[in-house]
Amino acid sequence: MESGELVPQPELSSFTPKPADGRGGWRAALFIVGNLFVINPLPPRAKLTSLAVKLLDDSCCNCSAAVGFFERIGFVGVSANLIMYLTGPLGMSTAAAAASVNAWGGTVAVLPLVGALAADSRLGRYRALMSACVLYLLSLVMMTASSGLQTPHPHAECSPSSTSPGQLAFFYVALYMLASAQGFYGPCAEALGADQFVRRDDDPRSIASRSSYFNWYHFFVSWGYAIASAGLSYVQDNVGWTVGFGACWAAMALAFAIFLLGTRMYRTEQPVEGGSFVETVRAWAARVFHRRKDPATVTERLLDSQSEESKGLVTKLLPIWVTSLVFAIIFSQVPTLFTKQSSTLDRRLSADTGVMVPPAALQSFINVTFIVLLPLYDRVLVPLARRLTGHETGITMLQRIGASMAVSCAAMVVAAFVETRRLRVARDAVLIDQPDVALPMSLWWMVPQYVLLGLAGVLGEVGLVEFFYDQVPDALRSVGLALCLSIFGVGSYASSVLVSVIDWATKRNGDSWFSDNLNRAHLDYFYWLLAGLAALEVASFLYFANRYVYRNKG
Repeated sequence: MESGELVPQPELSSFTPKPADGRGGWRAALFIVGNLFVINPLPPRAKLTSLAVKLLDDSCCNCSAAVGFFERIGFVGVSANLIMYLTGPLGMSTAAAAASVNAWGGTVAVLPLVGALAADSRLGRYRALMSACVLYLLSLVMMTASSGLQTPHPHAECSPSSTSPGQLAFFYVALYMLASAQGFYGPCAEALGADQFVRRDDDPRSIASRSSYFNWYHFFVSWGYAIASAGLSYVQDNVGWTVGFGACWAAMALAFAIFLLGTRMYRTEQPVEGGSFVETVRAWAARVFHRRKDPATVTERLLDSQSEESKGLVTKLLPIWVTSLVFAIIFSQVPTLFTKQSSTLDRRLSADTGVMVPPAALQSFINVTFIVLLPLYDRVLVPLARRLTGHETGITMLQRIGASMAVSCAAMVVAAFVETRRLRVARDAVLIDQPDVALPMSLWWMVPQYVLLGLAGVLGEVGLVEFFYDQVPDALRSVGLALCLSIFGVGSYASSVLVSVIDWATKRNGDSWFSDNLNRAHLDYFYWLLAGLAALEVASFLYFANRYVYRNKG
């Protein structure tokens, strides 16, 4: 069997796919991507369009959504508003809560390395996703129970002493179990969808379809992001955290059910044969670090044929990985400092209404940007660029990533200017020492920085996923996506360390840049620091990208 050949997995349960004709393609991928909206998420080719017409008549189209859509509602329903739960019911300080969220976010994005190795060496992506769904449901049940014990009503304000160590430990066990679920789901869901189009890396039609798939995958999950960050955050702030977390569990249960509905349609890839997960990890480590000369086991013999290529890929991919970290650090500010910043502003929907916008709801503007721009990018910009460049995807993956880094730098410049204005408004209104009073400045001032980060995500997040999926050996596609996710994990850890160090250094000489009273803080200085680091990142990335030689180019 050739490396990367797509075959049915060995049957280990009644849910395992059985050999059947007509597997793969958009029909199978739509269960993973989503078919909530009546659009034609396909490349503009007659053959695929006819398949879409057939798809609309298929019984599977009676499903209202798909796994990626509901999974994002369940997961983002927790992550988007987590800092408000920590600083509210759990009574943490702003700096401690931001560091805690960043540390958890880092774990969420690093664990996929473990999940990907388990999937590619032993479980296979299908069964890894089954495991993820079970962990998701268990963790969200625990989180719902924890919040029910913690907060008797939606506006409960608890001091740190009102939270018992047992309650806090139970919540964190649930939270990190959720991270473990993402460790399996993150690298495998998107990879399983992309596997429906894997034929030959030198087939231009296959390359174009797969590139289009990544765009549409992020289009659909962006709807889940938007609904969770706007809708569920409103429920959590105004109805109750227990109801909000319970809704996350319901969304995840639907995701699991829909995933099972598509079982017989998935084209799956067989994991590496002949060894356990631990043996596979050991064999890869030995090959990469030159610690073993002769392949002794079946797994090692299978990996030996790819060892030299893998060593070269590590050397090639590492500079791209490192020069993407500031991009990830910038995105770590969205669910933390951006959300706390917006909580200080006038959050009325309009001047003549009493409807209040939840602070976390502004994150939905990133997702709206995805929803608006991804179809335009895939259907308008890519065909136009293809005519100019002759490249199947319009522009190269690294060109797309580099453009996203420049946009993220611009987003931090805008954020710094907006924060400077917010502090000036606080001084002019004599509200510096009244942090609980909303400033006479509309939270809509923050929309531009969210939209710019949305544009950066359209270019960079999707570009990084496609790049790391495409540039690794065929048998390690999940590991490739895990490497991509690990950028955001390490970036989140780095953000946590950066915030903690700056908080420690600045509060020794007065108010911390991250003071609990944000009217005395200096988030603007921090945003300028990130903008400067982003500018350096762009220069470094361009240096390495211009010297990169693609693997398996069409």
